[in-house]
Amino acid sequence: MNQLFDTNLDNPQKKRFINVVMIAIVLLALFLGVKAISAIKEYSYIGGGIYPSTTITVSGTGEVFSIPDTGSFSFSVVEESKTVKDAQDKASKKINAIIDALKAMNIEDKDIKTVGYNSGPKYEWRQGVCPLATDSVTPVYCPPGKNVLTGYEVSQTISVKVRKTEDAGNVLTKVGELGATNISNLDFVVDDMDAVKAEARDKAIANAKEKAKTLSKSLGIKLVKIIGFSDSNDYPPVYYGVSAMEAKGMGADVASVAPQVPVGENKTVSNVSITYEVK
Repeated sequence: MNQLFDTNLDNPQKKRFINVVMIAIVLLALFLGVKAISAIKEYSYIGGGIYPSTTITVSGTGEVFSIPDTGSFSFSVVEESKTVKDAQDKASKKINAIIDALKAMNIEDKDIKTVGYNSGPKYEWRQGVCPLATDSVTPVYCPPGKNVLTGYEVSQTISVKVRKTEDAGNVLTKVGELGATNISNLDFVVDDMDAVKAEARDKAIANAKEKAKTLSKSLGIKLVKIIGFSDSNDYPPVYYGVSAMEAKGMGADVASVAPQVPVGENKTVSNVSITYEVK
C-alpha cells in the first residue's frame, strides 16, 4: 500500500486519505460503543415490567354521615281552556306569581329551573247515541264513538332548590297556596357531595391499609409497595329520616300551616381494593 501511495498519490493526497480513514474508524467505534451501552441497559431492564407473582389484595370500607344542607322539589301548573292562548295565559299567570313569591323568599334565579313544558289538544271520548228499535226483532245500529276536541291543556314543571333547609316547609306551603299541583320529589342532599365522597374514600383507603398491615403480620410476609387500586364509589347515598317524599294534595285548599320536613341524615359509603406486592 505504501508503494501505491508512493506511486499514485502525492503527500497532500496521502494525508487527506489517511484522515478520512481515521475519521471513519472513530465514528465506527463510537457507533459500536453506543449500541453496546444500549444493549446493556435493555438487558438490565428485562423483566422490570412483569407483574409480581406474589401479591395480596385487601378491601376497605369508609362511611361518612352528613347532614343535608340543600333541599329540592318540583311542582307543576296545569291549565285548560278552549284555545291554546287562553290556556297559556292562565298557566303563565300562575307560574309568574309563584316564581315572584319564590324570589321574595330569597330563592335565587339559578335555583329555579323549568324542566318541562307541554301544550296540546285535549280530547274526550263520546259514544254515539243508539236509536230505539220499533220492535224487538229489528237489530239496532249504534254509530261508533269518536274523540271530540274539548279544548287545550298547557302544563309547566319547575324544579326548585332551597339552600336554607329550614325554609323548605314555608316554600312548599306558598307554592301550594298559589295554585301549583303535583308538588313532588322533595329531597335533601349535601350540596358538595364530591367532598363527602372524597372523605369516605380516604377512610376506605385507611381501612384497607390497616387490614393489610394486620394480614402481613399474621402471614409473616412483608408489604413491598402498592401496585393496584380500584374504587367502587358508585353507590348512591343512603338516606335516614325524611330525605325523599311527595307533597301531594297541596292545591288551593292547602292548610296555611307549613308542614314539618325533617332533613334527616345521609350515609355515604365508599368501597376500595388495594393490591400489594409482598415478599
